[in-house]
Amino acid sequence: MRTVNMHEAKTHLSQLVEKAAGGEPFVIAKAGRPMVKVIPLQEVTTPQRLGFMAGQIRVPDDFDRMGEDTILAMFGEQA
Repeated sequence: MRTVNMHEAKTHLSQLVEKAAGGEPFVIAKAGRPMVKVIPLQEVTTPQRLGFMAGQIRVPDDFDRMGEDTILAMFGEQA
């Protein structure tokens, strides 16, 4: 695995990241001491489950006015 110093990493970050994303991970070192390893992220293979509770939750018709009296009492009526 390739090791690059901090200066080289800053100078060539775009190219290094492209290579890492393509499967060539690398290590960034500071003063010769390895600090971080840059590896590609794995793609999410599980689809998001949007709407999995459809029909199981009911939003009240007055949802946008719930607690209105309490809020007005706490903050007074603003015009």
